[in-house]
Amino acid sequence: MNIPNLLATHARKYPNQEALVTPTERLTYFEWNRAVNKLANSFHQFGVQQGDKVVLHMPNTKEFMITYFAVQRLGALIVPINAKLVEQEVSYILNHSDAKVFLTHELLFKQVEALSETKDLIFIKTGERIGEWLSFENLLADGSEKEVPCSLEENDEASILYTSGTTGAPKGVVFTYRNILTVARMICIEMTLKPESKVLHMMPLSHSAPLHLFMVAGTYVGATHVLVPTFTPELLLETVAKEKTTHFFGAPIAYLASCKHPKINDYDLSSMNYWVYGGAPLSQQEVNVVQSKFQTDRLICVYGLTEAGPNGTLLGFDEHQTKAGSIGSRAALDCEIRVVDENGADVKPGEIGEIILRGEGNMKGYYKDPEQTAAVLRGDWLYTGDMAMQDEDGYFWVIDRKKDMIISGGVNIYPKEIENLLITHPNIADVAVVGVPHSDWGETVKAFVVKEGEVDNLADSCKEFLESKLADYKIPKLYEELEALPRNATGKLLKNQLRERVIN
Repeated sequence: MNIPNLLATHARKYPNQEALVTPTERLTYFEWNRAVNKLANSFHQFGVQQGDKVVLHMPNTKEFMITYFAVQRLGALIVPINAKLVEQEVSYILNHSDAKVFLTHELLFKQVEALSETKDLIFIKTGERIGEWLSFENLLADGSEKEVPCSLEENDEASILYTSGTTGAPKGVVFTYRNILTVARMICIEMTLKPESKVLHMMPLSHSAPLHLFMVAGTYVGATHVLVPTFTPELLLETVAKEKTTHFFGAPIAYLASCKHPKINDYDLSSMNYWVYGGAPLSQQEVNVVQSKFQTDRLICVYGLTEAGPNGTLLGFDEHQTKAGSIGSRAALDCEIRVVDENGADVKPGEIGEIILRGEGNMKGYYKDPEQTAAVLRGDWLYTGDMAMQDEDGYFWVIDRKKDMIISGGVNIYPKEIENLLITHPNIADVAVVGVPHSDWGETVKAFVVKEGEVDNLADSCKEFLESKLADYKIPKLYEELEALPRNATGKLLKNQLRERVIN
């Protein structure tokens, strides 16, 4: 089995079933599959073939959904990346992934238009053709409707998702069809997806949870995908009420921000069967607020990480009454969990160790990085870097991370990437970036800076310096000036002291 053939099957099985719903259009499974064939045939004319890498830089639109499946029809690897990434970040991924084709949306074109001047790739954008940039719509119109079969099997490579490492350089996580279908099937069973289901996609489909757990899972059963290119509380509430959606995945901030909408009680949200959140836990107090405002007892927490598919654990509906803040007491379908010490031995309840996961959702490895692959994939087990303990009732609680990753609004942010850029600021001598607690976002980004020379407004200067180099969600919101950063005798930065400084 492979992913693109699922779509072809449903085009025959449910030709008139609504497949894609956007703010302006509605496509059936037959129409979606026809568009996929047309784009795949046009790609084929440009020489796209098995093993090629196609980077997809788009928000949640029908063009994203058509491209994802068209690329895989040809046996090429799809590489979806965050729509907020700017030229410098995209350029790295294009080089590292050995990309042959790059697609973007006209809404994002200004962020990346200069890439065609320095890269020898096939460049495609939605809207009109501009210079070297081909028109997506023209390719779609010119393509043959001839069915493009995909003969790839479950162990063949399907995609690469980029997730940064502690060095700051993004790492390409390679998935096989087996990896993705395993976690999609898990969601289908654990969260009762059916052809009658309507899945709302507002979180970026470039992220593994929205993409693999809900987009692929929805396609697996022939459900309807409701696509919204961006998130706002009002759009969430309006879309659920209008489209009668049944499943939604969002970061905790999506729920907490929506709770503050002054007219939330005016919306009928009763169609929803699963309100799913992940990326960070919700506290008991936050759960109580969300359940009250959304008038639901259908909250479910998922824990996992990109390298695991993502697969991991679940915290179910009833468990939120007593164990909110934990990640549940059992691994999800087709996954196993252990908490181990530095030697790989299981720790006792109440003791802190590292979460490791085993299952067929685990990645094949990091692209062109066997050393890092070997560091996290040891035998059948994936070492997550998340430190946790299991309580006397068997529930797992994440305590901290081995690495310094920041999770803000469910999105991973890596301090080293920011530090490497800020240190090149002409008025910065030293810098350290940490995550600090934030009531809505889980964490926000703070930079501790040692200045060199005079700066009128440190925060404004740093933000202006970074805005063309980093996506806005990575740019620190808080800044503090220090005479010197705390370091040990060997010069190693002591970030724990900076975090304690924030808390105290």
